[in-house]
Amino acid sequence: MNLQIRCAEAADYDSTEAIMQQVHAMHVHWRPDIYKPAAPVYSKAYYDKLMCEKRLLVAELDGQVVGLLSFVYRHVESDKQVTRNILFVDDLAVKEAFRGRGIGSRLLAFARDKVQQEHLDGLELQVNAMNHAARKLYEKLGFTEKSINLELR
Repeated sequence: MNLQIRCAEAADYDSTEAIMQQVHAMHVHWRPDIYKPAAPVYSKAYYDKLMCEKRLLVAELDGQVVGLLSFVYRHVESDKQVTRNILFVDDLAVKEAFRGRGIGSRLLAFARDKVQQEHLDGLELQVNAMNHAARKLYEKLGFTEKSINLELR
C-alpha cells in the first residue's frame, strides 16, 4: 500500500470535510440526543487554523486523501497532578471505503512518533462508547482506559 502521512494542505479541505461528514453522521446516528447534523463539520476557518498550526495530518493513498488525524497539545499542571505534556487526538477518521486497511493505525503511529520526537509525556484520545471498531483498534495498539464518562439521562 502506497500510503503517505503528511500535514494537510489547502487543497485537501474538501476531501477531509467529506471524511468528517461520514464520521459525524455515525455520531448523529448513535446519539441524536447529543449530536445534530452539521455542515460543515470543520469550518474553513477552523481547517485553516489546524493546517497553519500543523495540527492536521492526512493519509494519502495513490493521490487520494483517505484519512485524517487532528490533535492538540495539552499541558496538565495542578497541585494534585503530575505535570504532563500530552498530545491529544481530537479527531481520527478514515474514509468508509478504506476502513480496516491499517490507515488509522498508521496515522496513530505517526502521532506516537511525534510524541517521542517532541519528548511529550503521552498520547491520549477519547472514543465514543458506541464506536466498538475504533475502541478495538485503540486497544490493539496498546491504549488503555484512563477514565470513564458516565451520564444520567
